[in-house]
Amino acid sequence: MIGNPSAATPAATAPWIEANGARIPALGLGTWQSTHREGVNAVRAALDAGYRHIDTAARYDNEQAVGEALAACAVPRDDFFVTTKVWHTELRAGDFQRAAQRSVARLGLDHVDLLLVHWPNPAVPLEETLGALCDVQRSGLTRHIGVSNFPVALLERAVAVSPLPLVANQCEYHPYLDQTALLAACARHGIALIAHSPLGSGRLLADPLIAEVARDHGRTPAQIILRWLVQQPGVAAIPKSSDPTRIALNLAVFDFTLDPATMARIGALARAHGRVSHPVWQPEWDVPASLPAATP
Repeated sequence: MIGNPSAATPAATAPWIEANGARIPALGLGTWQSTHREGVNAVRAALDAGYRHIDTAARYDNEQAVGEALAACAVPRDDFFVTTKVWHTELRAGDFQRAAQRSVARLGLDHVDLLLVHWPNPAVPLEETLGALCDVQRSGLTRHIGVSNFPVALLERAVAVSPLPLVANQCEYHPYLDQTALLAACARHGIALIAHSPLGSGRLLADPLIAEVARDHGRTPAQIILRWLVQQPGVAAIPKSSDPTRIALNLAVFDFTLDPATMARIGALARAHGRVSHPVWQPEWDVPASLPAATP
């Protein structure tokens, strides 16, 4: 059963959500596009602020920077949660194992806490990829496994063919993007949804409704969006920032709540062209049954 983060938790720490035996901090630091020195400084600032969940990937080319920051911190290894990912061009069994080994080595760890398939690849049988992912877990290179950017149909297939439980599906999720169907699929299988691009790559920060709610609560727009996400059962978020002040503010979302009416109003911001991530290798995304027409 996936737990709902407690609003009573002090702002300096994030509660954990439970998913198929994993305990995942409900809010972490995203590191996409963080350069080496920027990445080191951001991770150190996050750990100092109370973050215990750091998200990286081989594709980000900053695993070494993340590892350097982790090595310099005073936080015990068992107290922080590190996620990394294997790129979609390395999903064949042998390639996958070697990619995982390289990632763990670059991080300077003996294992990560969560290893994800970064994007699906239709050219590689899903059975082979999930088998390789499970082999990596059995080898001790990762404590838990999951996927990323898997729409409902692919997630259902992954769950069906995986010999071991998947604990997370990391996908784009924010108020402009309706993920109702994916949330339901994750809940059916006890899987956490980890929201990447939780601020819509910044697009949501100027939204009039978000600004209004932020004024009413004496919070920043980013805090309102992140609170909306983590207040939902089974949802974690990994906002990216390199600014120490914003990093700390993004974590300070567990000392207030949004009432049901406000949650619904923010959820109603979803639009037909709300997705911000459009790589050429993207899968066929889920299409909500009905959404109001919107301008991209």
